[in-house]
Amino acid sequence: MNAELISVGTELLMGNIVNTNVAFLARECTAAGISVLYQVTVGDNKARLCDAVKTALERSDLVILTGGLGPTKDDLTKEAVAEVLGRQIIRDTHSEERMLAYLRGSIYKEIPENNYRQADIIEGAEALDNDNGLAPGIYVKDALGKKLFLLPGPPNELEPMFRNKVLPLLQSFSEKLLYSKMVKLAGISESVAETRIQDLIQNQTNPTIAPYAKSGQVWIRVTAKCTTKEEGMRIMKPVLDELEERFAEAIFTLEEEVSLEESLIQLLKERNMTVTTAESCTGGLLMGTLVNVSGASDVIREGIVTYANEAKEKYLHVSHETLKMYGAVSHQTAYEMAVGAAKMAQADAAIGITGIAGPGGGSKEKPVGTVYIGCYVNGKVIVEHYVFRGDRRKVREFAVNYAMNQLRKAILESK
Repeated sequence: MNAELISVGTELLMGNIVNTNVAFLARECTAAGISVLYQVTVGDNKARLCDAVKTALERSDLVILTGGLGPTKDDLTKEAVAEVLGRQIIRDTHSEERMLAYLRGSIYKEIPENNYRQADIIEGAEALDNDNGLAPGIYVKDALGKKLFLLPGPPNELEPMFRNKVLPLLQSFSEKLLYSKMVKLAGISESVAETRIQDLIQNQTNPTIAPYAKSGQVWIRVTAKCTTKEEGMRIMKPVLDELEERFAEAIFTLEEEVSLEESLIQLLKERNMTVTTAESCTGGLLMGTLVNVSGASDVIREGIVTYANEAKEKYLHVSHETLKMYGAVSHQTAYEMAVGAAKMAQADAAIGITGIAGPGGGSKEKPVGTVYIGCYVNGKVIVEHYVFRGDRRKVREFAVNYAMNQLRKAILESK
């Protein structure tokens, strides 16, 4: 099956928003055995959107549109597709009931009239429930049986809808089932990971192997073409075993939906341990990432941002002599930050992060991207030194991911 991805939104054309949806959909479609032949971005213009849909239907079996399903007048995706198909726009009572239930008790004292537009679908289409927002997705076929999916633009709505609602439909169109596992690694670079599995990639048939890079993480998707999930697992098992042998402790999960922070919080729960954080260059990003996990309050004691040297001394008791002799960005300071945080919170584990996120502040001895991460677990402290590449945001993201993985490994190695 050949697919075309159409991203809708003037903000995408203007570069105001980075189009992460198209990368996500391309990866997911490829893993599902669907060839993505074209990717198109169209602004909020009905005529141009109609032209894009007509062209896509002429050359592709499957068309996936994202965005333009909201309540405002410039949300035109449904209207454009309906016009191309020669269909009417109709109100879907099921989607309307879900929307009203979602909005009741929210910030709205009265529900704006234009919100009701989000419960409209195309005549002859199937509504796909949106468990994370208002606008349902839409699945519809044209007169020739070509398939179109209209999906919401926000990634937190699109991604679960695609995985939970669209993928099962796509798989039902084929006699063969595509079953996959995601081997997630942390604390290893993409180049190193790909080098270690180059032979597996070159010799792949069924299952297939595809690595993806994240900030401080590498994900390897293993996908089997099969008739049942049980057969898929049998096909994938030798490759999964080989990946486990080659990467060992770098693997933090084989589950698609499990993040590094979720695996860390779960490990802390299993070990009945508490944790605290002391951050400088990451400015609270680590704690913010951890508290995104449901149930994190069971293990997190507290977190503190000690950006200035005075704060490191006052709250974490980093010695003045250490800061003066070695500097705020140093092995010694990261060590004392981790110890001070653990003592302050009376926690079993603690992370201390200090570094130079940039773009200024670097030197020949300590270039931009230099980060020291101190990890305290049950009285033992390990400090690691890194030099991350990228802009300020990337350096902070790398630091957070490496810190979580460093703590995960320290806990696994502790008695």
